[in-house]
Amino acid sequence: MSKNANLAGAFPAMGRKLRLGVVGGGAGAFIGQVHARGARLSDRWQIVAGALSSRPEVALASGRDWGLDPDRSYTDWREMARAEAARPDGIDAVAITVPNHLHFAVAMAFMDAGIDVICDKPLVNTLDEARALIGRQRETGLIFGVTYSFAAHAMVRQARQMVQEGAIGRVTQIHAEYFQEMALLAADAAWSGTPWRQDPAKVGGAATTADIGTHAHHLAEFVSGLRMTDLRAEFHRLGADQPLEDTAFMTCRFQGGVPGTLLVSQAAAGASCGLRIRISGTEGTLEWDQENPEYLHHRPFNAPHIRISRGHGAGMLSDAARFVHMPRGHPEALSDAWGNLYEEFAIAIEARREGRDLPDGLLAYPGLEEGAAGVAFIQAAIRSNAEGGAWVSCAFDA
Repeated sequence: MSKNANLAGAFPAMGRKLRLGVVGGGAGAFIGQVHARGARLSDRWQIVAGALSSRPEVALASGRDWGLDPDRSYTDWREMARAEAARPDGIDAVAITVPNHLHFAVAMAFMDAGIDVICDKPLVNTLDEARALIGRQRETGLIFGVTYSFAAHAMVRQARQMVQEGAIGRVTQIHAEYFQEMALLAADAAWSGTPWRQDPAKVGGAATTADIGTHAHHLAEFVSGLRMTDLRAEFHRLGADQPLEDTAFMTCRFQGGVPGTLLVSQAAAGASCGLRIRISGTEGTLEWDQENPEYLHHRPFNAPHIRISRGHGAGMLSDAARFVHMPRGHPEALSDAWGNLYEEFAIAIEARREGRDLPDGLLAYPGLEEGAAGVAFIQAAIRSNAEGGAWVSCAFDA
């Protein structure tokens, strides 16, 4: 067994299961169900309350389906924030899974009630909203997590730590892409469960860039350790007739002038969930593919290529080993990444509520700053496209 194997487990033991409330997610809504499964899989949460739909009859029916106490199945999230804050057994955190344009109001209501927040991405639609949330968090000291779930794959953490430890030398270029095919369908089929994704008033003026482009942007920054500073973007509509872009091609610059590209499309025929990242340095390249998440490819300069597989030992570093739940050869995938993310959220929230400090570097969950950087990225891409592909700054200043 390698000296890097995580035999004892690096995360602190759970004091108690935390109580989670969910806003959104009723009537089979995909992302709300994903959040719920991730929380349950982490084994550190119990879902005890929810305002699962804006339609009262759906909210109540969904609450029954989720096994919620009728007294804690709310028809309005404002009522939920007030009521849960007043209960001695109220929720420790809320998961926000509603459409983008509602994130700000819901998050602010629960922060005002003293409740920690876990919010789906993108964080909000405007930079002013992002700054307001950051200001409120600084006033309250609450934990605020953003669910860039791909960052919680074990092999993404492996790549990040390898970059930090100099395995590929100085980073010289960064490339991220995310390809899907759903936008080739007619709008009512492509977005049958989430028609708001093509409503400019609800998604902040970008569709695919906000939906999957933010994942590619965050992954590039998370693994490389470098913030994107500038970009130039071209939006395209290559699929069925829809009001917003389904494809975006970008040239980027990161801190230190490091160049890169970011390519996203939901109109790429035959693509399923093709999120990939490639980071090159002076001494090698790392490549990771979300559809084959068990493996990280390390290609040293002028040396044999190495395929690192998720598991105990055999080159796994500490940040990745914390997220190894099954022996090598027994696959883990995106559902496990969601569980990993909710485990980190729980550890941070429990420590805050108990007044305990955690070791530096133990947790790397995405928070408000990363969410705000994603908003700045979206708005910069919109502006660049409107200006004919001009270079614009995407740096975020709180």
